[in-house]
Amino acid sequence: MDPVNIIEGAVSDLHRDDVDTDQIIPARFMKRVERTGFGEYVFADAKQSADWTTEIGNPILTSGANFGSGSSREHAPWALEDAGFKAIIAVSLADIFYSNSTKIGLLPIELPEDQVRKIAAAGNARISLEDQTVEAAGESFPFEINPETKHRLLNGLDDISLTLADVDQIDAFEQRQAETSWKPSSTSLPTDEALKTTPVAS
Repeated sequence: MDPVNIIEGAVSDLHRDDVDTDQIIPARFMKRVERTGFGEYVFADAKQSADWTTEIGNPILTSGANFGSGSSREHAPWALEDAGFKAIIAVSLADIFYSNSTKIGLLPIELPEDQVRKIAAAGNARISLEDQTVEAAGESFPFEINPETKHRLLNGLDDISLTLADVDQIDAFEQRQAETSWKPSSTSLPTDEALKTTPVAS
């Protein structure tokens, strides 16, 4: 994934609580095996209501409490990112949604409601992950983020990248396995003779 640091631009506001993942991306659209192509269906049902005013595609989305609750589907952050959003600023975010977002470079931020409302009203904001601040309407709002999560986002490290960072240790393990005369089998039961010679863990 791409590194994340500065995100700035127009703010879209979805001023409601309990926006669950089925509202973000209805289940009937989850038919692709790729991570892309879900953006056109983001908020598909909610957009049909007469009072829908949230603009899709701005880099920053603000919302209320408990955003991303419900099903743990990864498609919810996928759809938001594919629709053009780069950061979600909400009063609170569901834990699994928060985690899934960080794994694809979608920045989740939790702030008090009065601050979220100020950012939404400003209509434009600048986020610095390095400084952990959101600037809007001449004010700066600090936010918290786990240091390890911050490191991964700043350096564009997804789960695959983190695994590849240990490739030397992985290669060394594979080499040791190749040099080991006895290996467990996952495809057949051991013979009586093999059981007699199987090392016993101490």
